[in-house]
Amino acid sequence: MNETELSAKEKWAAIEKFFEENFTDGEKPDLDTILFLIGVQELGKGKRRFKKDDKVNLLHIAVCRVLEPFGYYRFDGLDKDGWPQFEFLEPLPELKPNEQTILMKNAVIQYFEDRELF
Repeated sequence: MNETELSAKEKWAAIEKFFEENFTDGEKPDLDTILFLIGVQELGKGKRRFKKDDKVNLLHIAVCRVLEPFGYYRFDGLDKDGWPQFEFLEPLPELKPNEQTILMKNAVIQYFEDRELF
C-alpha cells in the first residue's frame, strides 16, 4: 500500500507519531496539542512563550486554517501585529462531540496532505 492509500486512521497515527517524535518529548499528543502547534506554525514567529490569551488565539488560528478548505473560514490577511485573521463564512453543522473530533481530525489530515507532509 502506498501513502496515497493510507486510511484516515493510519494517517492520523502518522500525524500523532510526527508530533510525538518532534514536539512532545515522546508523549502521544492530543488533538488540542496538535492544533496548538499548527497555530504556532501558522503564526510563523517561531518558538517562544505565549500568554494564556495568545494560546487561545493560536488554537483559533489553527481551527480556522484547518477548516478553511472545507469552506467554513477564509484567510483575510494579517493584523497589525502579524497575527493571521480569518473571515467566518459558514456555520459548522451541529455535531455531537465525537463527530466534532472526527471533523477536526479529518481537517488536520487534510492540512498535512495539502502541505505534502505525508
